Amino acid sequence: MNGLFDGTTGMRLRQVILVAAVLVAVFLAAESISIIQSWRYIGAGISASNTITVSGHGEEVAVPDIATFSFSIVSDKATVADAQTDATAKINAVTAYLTGASIDSKDIQTTDYSISPQYEYQNAVCPQPAVYNSASGSGTSGSVGSAVYCPPGKSVLTGYEVRQTTTVKVRDTSKAGDLLAGVGSKGATEVSGLTFTFDNPDTVQDAARSKAIADAKSKADELAKELGVSLVRVVSYNESGNNPGPIYYKAMDVSSSAGAAPAASPEISVGQNKVTSDVTVTYEIR
Repeated sequence: MNGLFDGTTGMRLRQVILVAAVLVAVFLAAESISIIQSWRYIGAGISASNTITVSGHGEEVAVPDIATFSFSIVSDKATVADAQTDATAKINAVTAYLTGASIDSKDIQTTDYSISPQYEYQNAVCPQPAVYNSASGSGTSGSVGSAVYCPPGKSVLTGYEVRQTTTVKVRDTSKAGDLLAGVGSKGATEVSGLTFTFDNPDTVQDAARSKAIADAKSKADELAKELGVSLVRVVSYNESGNNPGPIYYKAMDVSSSAGAAPAASPEISVGQNKVTSDVTVTYEIR
């Protein structure tokens, strides 16, 4: 037996046996690790059969820190070039006023620009019918006993309208009233859509969600206590909620006051916005 492992042939045989033993050891170690890891997941994919479902509601009330509104510049001229030149002068004047009132240029955004031909419908002139006078043998104008044909009217191009709408974000809500009045004096034709909201709405929404989850957890604990069971884990979660609704400011037609002194600033009340969150949570019980 000893002679089997002697010499060069024996050395090679010993190396082969050693390599095979190492491979077997590595394989067995890998299998052992796989089996041990699988123990953590036994039953993990099994759906919970005993559950309770509860709902939670949360509300967060906060003072808005952002105001937005829109205004439009409208110019009617005989040619497109004249209308654009006039509209550009007006929008530049309003923009200069806003930046002078500490509104950052990034908070002034053009949301619409359009050029539209303007038409006027004109009725055609109806000719007076000729009535033949048998006594004199001559024709006279009149309408007795005769039919009149009136040619159709037509639309006549009268000029072009350039309309540019701009949305402004006001970070100092106390300035909203002054700005609404001020843009009209600089050439804005229409002002509308005042809305109060939050610069970072996620912060308020997160607070409302936390209250809703706490409400659901409290209900689940109470229900589990009454049923004599224990909560194991959350098996499903669903959330719905609402962002604060906008506060609309009635549109103002200020075309007649363009270029005049600013009108009295309207009294603007910022108030508070309420953000809500509703959650539905399903717990496994045992």
